[in-house]
Amino acid sequence: MRRRFLAAALGLAAALPAAQPRAQQAQQAPVGIQFWHGLAQPLGGLLEGIVADFNRSQPRYRVVPSFRGSYPETMVAAIAAFRASTAPHVVQMFEVGTGTMMAAGRAVKPVHELLRETGVEIDFGDYLAPVRSYYATSDGRQMAMPFNSSTAVVFYSKDAFRRAGLDPERFPETWPEVAEAARRLKAAGVGCPMSTAWPTWIQIEQFSAIHDVPLATQANGFNGLNAELRINNPVQVRHVRNLADWQREGLFRYGGRDAAGDALFPSGECAILFASSGLRARVVREARFDWGVAMLPYYPDVAGAPINSIIGGAAFWAMNRGPNQGRSAEEWRAVAEFFRYLARPEVAARWHTETGFLPVTRTAYEQVRASGYYERNPGADIPIRQLLRGGGQTTENSRGIRLGGFVEIRNIIQEEMEKAFQGQQDAQQAMDNAVARGNQVLRAFERQNRGG
Repeated sequence: MRRRFLAAALGLAAALPAAQPRAQQAQQAPVGIQFWHGLAQPLGGLLEGIVADFNRSQPRYRVVPSFRGSYPETMVAAIAAFRASTAPHVVQMFEVGTGTMMAAGRAVKPVHELLRETGVEIDFGDYLAPVRSYYATSDGRQMAMPFNSSTAVVFYSKDAFRRAGLDPERFPETWPEVAEAARRLKAAGVGCPMSTAWPTWIQIEQFSAIHDVPLATQANGFNGLNAELRINNPVQVRHVRNLADWQREGLFRYGGRDAAGDALFPSGECAILFASSGLRARVVREARFDWGVAMLPYYPDVAGAPINSIIGGAAFWAMNRGPNQGRSAEEWRAVAEFFRYLARPEVAARWHTETGFLPVTRTAYEQVRASGYYERNPGADIPIRQLLRGGGQTTENSRGIRLGGFVEIRNIIQEEMEKAFQGQQDAQQAMDNAVARGNQVLRAFERQNRGG
């Protein structure tokens, strides 16, 4: 009996070395990474749902999302946190912050370095070219992880078009036709024929891209920090002048800065709204009328127009903790695995269909198309078709924008446009002033990032 007890004890001891590591592994807490984002509800909830799915998909890593206010507020918070050595592992940064992040040095962990060091693979060749290139260096190295990319489109009320005797299935393709349609809407009793959200992004930045005119020199900043604004060109000045004239005529209403104008369409207040394709989710939820989606209009006498629009939205940037503090290998692996999950076609397809943002990869686009989604939801493919107009090949004027301090520059442009809309200055003065003031911001950014 004693021998049997000893044998059993020896057998248990032999089993312990194998059992203990398994028990310890089971009890080990997952590697946590902090993720700051700038999407309010309902988009923020949908994004956090995707994060929760990633957490459920594997036990090793846990992403903790946190809403940090608007995109500009999130950018300011992330920069302050890095200086205090408390930066998140991942921050969602809107597209106009790209130039600032590119120049941020050690604050940022470039995605191409992250993937090389962790051995994680993501096929960026599958990403839509205008999306991929916006967040890449001039030689194609990926700096950030594209995610919620949008472009600008037109939302219009088919019911209002019918009341005005307009074809509800055909939105005007050119700006002169849009103005005439607005006059018909006004005559039919529509108090606000048309408005715009994001006035600089849509009426300046998108406008420049589809007309293939420069927003700035140096390929809109992609080729160097010494770029200068060019938005006081004749094509852009004519458009701002027309907007001001149409406002005086009662055809156009200035809806406010940034996203302030978004509510004007789903509420039924304005019949036409130029807005982000990402507004679709809200329109679906709130609009109580028949509506459609169309591509942005253009001036037919501008040579070569229209070509592709550019993206908006945001990308995910990996960040070091602080000026002298990096991350552990496991933390970087967690970030890389999170990015790989976001690159899955089914994840990109789900985000696209739930929100109206673009399916950022061709595989996701084909997956959604094959499902019959676009037949069931007319107009949902308009953003992709517009972004890929011209075969998806971009020019120096339609690749995107890479200007430092562009958040401040946007506010300057909006201020000068507002003065034109209020009759305090004409369109040429507005754009000349915006160029002069904006160039001062660019020069300050250049000095700061060149040590001069």
